[in-house]
Parts: sequence; C-alpha cells; structure tokens
Amino acid sequence: MPRAQKKHRFKQLVPFYKQHYGAKEKRLRTRLLNHFRIERPKYWWRERRLWQKIILVFAAVLMLWVGGMYGIARWYIARHADEPFSLGVTFIPSYARGFGIDPQQTMQAMIDDLSVRHFRLVSYWETIEPTPGVYNFDELDWQFAKAQAAGVKVSLAIGLRQPRWPECHAPDWANVKTAPESQWYPQLKNFIGKVVERYRNNPALESYQLENEYFLRAFGECKNFSRERLIDEYNFVKSLDSKNTLIITRSNNALGLPVGQPTPDQFGVSVYKRVWDKTLTKRYIEYPFPAWFYGFLAGAGELLTGKDMVIHELQAEPWPPYGEIIDTPSEELAKSLDARRLKDRFSFGQATGIRTIDLWGAEYWYYQKVVRHDDSLWNAAKESFAPFRH
Repeated sequence: MPRAQKKHRFKQLVPFYKQHYGAKEKRLRTRLLNHFRIERPKYWWRERRLWQKIILVFAAVLMLWVGGMYGIARWYIARHADEPFSLGVTFIPSYARGFGIDPQQTMQAMIDDLSVRHFRLVSYWETIEPTPGVYNFDELDWQFAKAQAAGVKVSLAIGLRQPRWPECHAPDWANVKTAPESQWYPQLKNFIGKVVERYRNNPALESYQLENEYFLRAFGECKNFSRERLIDEYNFVKSLDSKNTLIITRSNNALGLPVGQPTPDQFGVSVYKRVWDKTLTKRYIEYPFPAWFYGFLAGAGELLTGKDMVIHELQAEPWPPYGEIIDTPSEELAKSLDARRLKDRFSFGQATGIRTIDLWGAEYWYYQKVVRHDDSLWNAAKESFAPFRH
C-alpha cells in the first residue's frame, strides 16, 4: 500500500478508537474515582475510629524514632570511619585453667598465632591479696611482660566487680557480702591503689576498666551498688593516674543513656548475640538488635557526653543450655557458636562502627583446638584477625 494511502487509513481509524476505547477508559476511570474517594486529610482523620488513630500515631512515632536512631548511627559510623581499628580479646588465666590448658601457653599462642594486639586483663582482689596486706602480683606480672615483649596493649580491669562469675571477686577475709561498706571499702580502695601504682607506668598499659557492669543486679553475686562508691573510686584512680584512659561500662546494653555520674574517658558496652533462654522458650534465641543499633548507642552517648564507646565484651564463646562448657558435648556447643557464627561475629562487630572491640571467650577457642582437637574456631579467628596484623 502506498505511503499516502496508509496515512489516510490511519486518520480514518482515529475517531473509531476515540469513540470506542476512549469512552471505555473514561468509564473505568470514573468507577475507580468513585471507589477510592479523595478527601481532605482532616475529614479523613475525623472518620477514623479511635483504635485506628492510636495505631497510626504509634506507627508514625515509631518510624520517626527508628529513623532518628538510624541517622545517629550513620553519623557516628561516618565520624569515626577513619580512626584506627583495634581488635583484641579478654584473657583470664583462671578461666584457661578451668579448661585444663596452660595459661601462659594460651596467651602466647594468641599473640604468636592469632596476632592479637590488644588484651583486656583482670586484677582479681581475691587472687592478688589472698590475706590482708600480702600481695602477689606474679600472675599479672607475667601477663604484662608478655604484652610488653610483643608490643601489644592492655586494658586492665580494676575494682571489686570484674569479668567472669561470680563478678565480684573479693577475698573471704574482706567479708564483702555481709559486712557494712564502711568496713571493707577502705581495704578495697587500698587494693585498687596498689594495682594502679604498680602498672600505671608500664608501657603496655593503655586503659583501665573500672567496676565491670557495676549496676547490673540481675547477674553475679554482688550486693553493693552504691553510686557514691563508684564516683569515689573513679576520682581516686584519676588522682593516681590521670594520663591513662579510664573506662566505665554500661550495665544495660540495650536501653538508656549514660546520664549519671561519674562521666569516664570512655564508655563500654557488651554485645551478646545468641544465648539459651531457660525461662520461657527453652531454646536458643538471637537478640534482634542490628549492628547499627550499637552505633546508635555510641553516637547518642557521644552527643550527650562528648565521650566515645568501646565494645569491651563481644560474645565469641558458646552459651550451653545447662552446666558448664567443659561438660557440654561439642555438637551442642556448636548450636550457639561454630566457625561460621564466629566469623559472622567479627563482621558484626566491625559493622557497629565502634573502633575498639575485645572478644569474649578466646580461651575456649584454644581449648577446642588442643583438648578436643577441633581447630575450626581457632582457624576462623586467625583468618579474622589477619587483616589487622601490623
């Protein structure tokens, strides 16, 4: 068909389409508009029932709140992105002995094989001053010696409450559980002073952690939660050593902001991901908080106080349903921590944006390797530490 005829044919068809299909589309549009009425917002709101209004208001507030939290987290992560990243472990000799492994060999393996460059160490009162006025620093001395020889840094836990059960590590002679504070606190304060004076000039020392999760009442065998004592201990340590960083850890790792005194040089938070719920579900549960949530805690704390936050305890050991780890089969332990989950835990920590992280449970990795002959956790940790070797 010639081009001119095609053009004439098209012009004849246009009215046909407008008459039949255009009318059909117009009727469809009219039905849709009648079905979905477009009203002014104030009239629409008046017609809602009370329960609908409550749900809508709650949803709007929740969206604004979560959006604000996420915005603070992204601000914090971006603000600290260029700062050095420190990845370390908590090491406790008595915990290693409980696994039947040699503490000195364990710590040396962490330094040489894993390339750990930061340790959180403990100074248990019951270990160092077993009898009044008699001090034995031998065990803590060799830990500092290993750290100094390898050029690694130490964060030293001090005070009555320190990591691992029963949390408050007082010698029996102090009678902390039953005697009034006025009787035992001067002895505790004297002990803290001896520890600080011994290690404050050690090249390996980077910071102190004063009274681990001090106000946490739900865990541990601690009876005294006096804020006045914590303030006095803080001021006392600062009077002895003003140059090294002093950390105080949050007692609640999900709610609240650090508004009470004292305000330390840095705050600390612990992060647990997978635990056994023995009260309600009787099963393993994963805490739902995303990594950015801890960035929000750090960012909100920094906006409020001007102080940064570290992760002093990132879960990297299993949480058995009953009894101790050493009495639990490996198959059960793997349900809460295996090599894949351990790698994920390293990644989760980095994703928080917090730049100083100490993992919790490194002694267990070594125990699995040398006693149960399963090196999967140790190798996973080695691979995860590798990018930070220097």
